[in-house]
Amino acid sequence: MPSSIQPVYLPLQFNQVLEIVQQLGVSERRNLLLFLLGRQSEKDDLTITHLAAEHVLEKDWLTETEDEAWRDL
Repeated sequence: MPSSIQPVYLPLQFNQVLEIVQQLGVSERRNLLLFLLGRQSEKDDLTITHLAAEHVLEKDWLTETEDEAWRDL
């Protein structure tokens, strides 16, 4: 952790943190994920691209029509 950043200890439960994260925009969530993974840039990391795309694609994937289409596979 850079010396200019001082840790802040907040008595939060996981579900409270999750609620806060869900209020972030896509770009802010991506930056948070990069921070948590200890990465500076997503240019060379396809995992980050996958995670960002998953959020958008789940709107199309998680439907009854999709479930029906894949039911016999």
